[in-house]
Amino acid sequence: MTRKVAEHIHTSSTRVRGKDGTQYEARVIGERRDDGTWAGWIEFHALNAAGTVLSTGQETSQPDRKALGYWAGGLEPIYFEGAFKRAQ
Repeated sequence: MTRKVAEHIHTSSTRVRGKDGTQYEARVIGERRDDGTWAGWIEFHALNAAGTVLSTGQETSQPDRKALGYWAGGLEPIYFEGAFKRAQ
């Protein structure tokens, strides 16, 4: 069985703040599937709390890595706010 490796695709300049005031950096992560398509999700890494990472489920499916990067680069701050709620 082949082990898949998730890849860091994009880091957004958007910061999201939790209810406790913690700021999170949004990173789009992707993984190539056996059929060649890519699944993408978002991880939120706390900037002032060591080790805290929140993750959404799959947010998108794209035909290749380049398309996933394009999708990630076009996300607006409001999308990250909703994704952050899904990740909590």
